[in-house]
Amino acid sequence: MPSTAPGPTDETPDDERVQRGIQSIEVGGRLLLALAGAGRPLALKDLALAAQMSPAKAHPYLVSFGKLGLVAQDAGSGHYGLGPLAMQLGLISLQQYHPVRLATQRLPGLARSLGHMVAIAVWGNRGPTIVRTEEPPSPVHVHMRHGMVMSVRGTASGRLFAAWLPAEVLAAALAAEPASASAQAAFERDVARVRRSGMAHAVDAAVAGISALAAPVFDAAGQMVLSLTVIGPGALIDGQREALAALLRQAADELTAQLGGRA
Repeated sequence: MPSTAPGPTDETPDDERVQRGIQSIEVGGRLLLALAGAGRPLALKDLALAAQMSPAKAHPYLVSFGKLGLVAQDAGSGHYGLGPLAMQLGLISLQQYHPVRLATQRLPGLARSLGHMVAIAVWGNRGPTIVRTEEPPSPVHVHMRHGMVMSVRGTASGRLFAAWLPAEVLAAALAAEPASASAQAAFERDVARVRRSGMAHAVDAAVAGISALAAPVFDAAGQMVLSLTVIGPGALIDGQREALAALLRQAADELTAQLGGRA
């Protein structure tokens, strides 16, 4: 007799529905994940290998994805790349995600896990500008208000933006913060270290006795759109620097991925 086992209905609890899925879609989805991860078209054998399946198994999925526009095959090389529908979905997804809104949603959890104040800074018309802050459960008072403009030379957020700003934008900002030749040379060395490490660190920057670590978030065009910055007492921040940097970098990289960028 045919099975009469009930399928999901409108009355099925949400948590039960979440556990159900269609295995063939998940298997085929590995091909799309492999293409997205590669960032370039791949030959069938290379794509199948990246998706951990045989070329014979991968091919029917690619045919179906091609019909939907999720993948496209180059007529000359035969390589498979993401298709027009995948591109449209990506653009729509990016339009739905505003960097500051996405970052703001993460601030409470990030402040709890880090145990320190976390701030979002964007590049405003006067330089790095604080747009959101979040206190940890046991806050240490640091006077950071929304709209506060940070020094480019002297703060972690400022040095972070300096590492990825267009040269002409940076030059205009630095003109408002004149410095001696030796101070400028030291600043350039700091910025070079930021580019190498991908993070910025500042001690006694905006407030005496306070240290900060900052990590960048990039959009799909490769532009830095905001800084995630953890701020707290210098002894604590500097003593926990490695662990704090790892958590902060992870959060920034995840936001970058949500925006279609690459960390």
